[in-house]
Amino acid sequence: MGKRTDTSVLIFDADDTLWENNVVFERVIDDFLEWLDHPTLDRAQIRAVLDDIERANAVAHGYGSKVFLRSLGECLERLRERPATERERREIDELATALVAHQVELMPGVAQTLAALAGRYDLLLLTKGDREEQQRKLDACGLLPHFRAAHIVPEKDADTYRWLAGEHGFDPAAAWMIGNSPKSDILPARAVGMRAVFIPNDNTWILEHDDVDPDDEGVLRLTEFTDLLRHF
Repeated sequence: MGKRTDTSVLIFDADDTLWENNVVFERVIDDFLEWLDHPTLDRAQIRAVLDDIERANAVAHGYGSKVFLRSLGECLERLRERPATERERREIDELATALVAHQVELMPGVAQTLAALAGRYDLLLLTKGDREEQQRKLDACGLLPHFRAAHIVPEKDADTYRWLAGEHGFDPAAAWMIGNSPKSDILPARAVGMRAVFIPNDNTWILEHDDVDPDDEGVLRLTEFTDLLRHF
C-alpha cells in the first residue's frame, strides 16, 4: 500500500500507544486481589466489582493513579461492608507505589518512527487523564519535540476531536487518529470524519474496550507501531 498523500495531520494517543501504561495498573490489581483474599468471592468476581467501581469513578472523578487508589479503597469497603481502616489504606498505598515510581517505557521503535513521520506530517499528541500525572509522563518521554502540540484532556469523545480540529484548523478528513483504545481513540475520531489507525495492546484497560467494525475502510489495523512507516 502506498503512502497516504491525502493526509496532513497525524494525532497520537499516548498511554499504551507510545509507551506502556496499563500493564502497571494490572500488576497492582493482581497484588490487590491476592492481598484482599476474600473468603467467598473468587478473583474474577472481585475484579468485576472493581471494574464497576472504576467505571463509576471515571465518570465522576476522571482518570489516573489517584482515582485508581480511590477505587481500590471503595472496592475493599464494599466487599468487607465497613470503612477501610487507616492501616488498610496505608497498605493499599504501598501496593500502588509502583504507579508513582514507574518510569516511561517507550514501545519499540516509537522515537525513530515519530522522527520520520514528523518530516512529512503535522503531529499532534492527545492524551486524557490527570493533568499533573500526564504532564509528568510527557516531560519524561523525550518525544515532545516531534509534535506541533500536546494536549491533555479530561475525556476523549467526539466533541474533543471536533475541538482539536477547530483549534488547529485542519480538515478532519485529512487527519488520522492513532491509538490502542476503541472507546477513546478509534470510535470518536471516526464519528467526526477522521480516519483511524488501530494498534491493539494486550494490556488495554477493560473500560477502553469496544467493538470496531471490521468492515470499516476508514480504520487501518496494524500490529506494531513501526508499521506506520509502511503507510504514511
